[in-house]
Amino acid sequence: MEADSTSQSEFEIDLFKRRLKAISIALAVASGTMMRLWMFKRYYQVGYDSLVYGGIAKHLLQQGGYLLTRSSGEILPTMIRLPGYPFFLAICFRLFGTENYASAVWVQIVLEMASCLLLADCARRIAPAALRRWAAHGALWLAALCPFTAIYAVQPLTESLTLSSIALALWSVACFRERAGWTPALCFAVSVSYTALLRPDGALIAVALAPAMVIGLKRGEGKPSPLKTTRLIRMAVVCTLLVLAPFAFWTARNWRVFHVFQPLAPRYANDPDQTSYPGWQRWVKTWSLDFISTFDIYWPVPGAPLDLSKLPSRAFDSPEEYAKTVALISAYNIEDQASDIVPEVDERFGQLAEERIHAHPARYYLWLPLGRLADMWLRPRIEILYDDGLDWWRYSRHPLQSRVSWALAGLNLLYLLLAAAGISLRPRLWPWLLTYMLMRSALLMTIESPETRYTLECFPILFVLGGIGLSAGWRRFAGPTPIVEGNIVDSKTLLPN
Repeated sequence: MEADSTSQSEFEIDLFKRRLKAISIALAVASGTMMRLWMFKRYYQVGYDSLVYGGIAKHLLQQGGYLLTRSSGEILPTMIRLPGYPFFLAICFRLFGTENYASAVWVQIVLEMASCLLLADCARRIAPAALRRWAAHGALWLAALCPFTAIYAVQPLTESLTLSSIALALWSVACFRERAGWTPALCFAVSVSYTALLRPDGALIAVALAPAMVIGLKRGEGKPSPLKTTRLIRMAVVCTLLVLAPFAFWTARNWRVFHVFQPLAPRYANDPDQTSYPGWQRWVKTWSLDFISTFDIYWPVPGAPLDLSKLPSRAFDSPEEYAKTVALISAYNIEDQASDIVPEVDERFGQLAEERIHAHPARYYLWLPLGRLADMWLRPRIEILYDDGLDWWRYSRHPLQSRVSWALAGLNLLYLLLAAAGISLRPRLWPWLLTYMLMRSALLMTIESPETRYTLECFPILFVLGGIGLSAGWRRFAGPTPIVEGNIVDSKTLLPN
């Protein structure tokens, strides 16, 4: 009788755990979906970049070529955008109607919620054994309710698909480390290839995580057998070819059409026959520090007059330099109604940049890049929520936006702190996850126009590590021992697997 009572008690505990697990997953997915649907209704918009991608997609369907309609009305071949997102939009347009950008958003929402589940399972697989029960649920809730990634799920832009692809890559590595097989290997190859086809910097995920697929891989506690090593080599060859094949076609196409070697996309998103502005960009890099300068100055120019009053004081180091800058801006503003930066003016911008760099090399090569990186990691992520209030620290100008901004800044910091707590526990793959974030941060230090969205690619990793850190906190501060059907049961046994 005593054995039957113990068996019944264990069955009830197991049933309770299963129900708790199902409720947690269902609530997280439902909450995340509802938040994205609300954001879809409130913040959905089709902006300039969406129209560029959509224009290429329409020409793919109608003319069968990778073309773009220029501002002059000409329809010409282009390589300013990688083919990953245009092909995705072309499929959505074919299935749901041309220019139906909303259909792409619906697909993105579904894929993003699926990626939240993948990240949860990834956290479960790499967390320390004692924390696995809640690590998955912590990662799931963090991913499902993150407004910074959710807001991009409702925009026809590359960010959402990029995050979903990275989530699949992380899950694939975690699965492969547990049990090497063709399914996770092929999933990894497809995910990293498509990530790079969406955005040029997406290739970093392959560089950072590919070594984790093989380095230190063991069967149990022993070393790989010769047979297993041979099998791994076959997998590596097949997956490498699968990853590189789309870029071989893309590179060959660009060489055939433009006679240039371009395996990804141009640094400044310009076709070979379009003008670039190296002097202007180098000058901006000598003073640009935060997103408000990107929004007010870098994006509108060329194409609009440059407002001297919007330049920060750090753009001038002396009265003489201020006078030079005023004269240069005046020259730009009168050239063709400021619709372009003519070569002579661009060269003068470059000369001014060289003078500033020579006078303050540490500022240009170290302090400003570090400041821009800090701005991208820590700034309140309100760029889609508000066009006004980007100077969120000036409370008197926009009290509501400032309060929302401070709250979002705190939430962003919370995600970073939870991830730091998770990585301090040294879960599986932590060196490779950290490597990716460091590599991406180093890349971001090279750009002149900071945007907080450029750090979003690290958020899938923050969710996984944050879930592990959250589970450690729960385990430490768990409540008192509960009682189930008259039996005293340790609270940890009730945590779902």
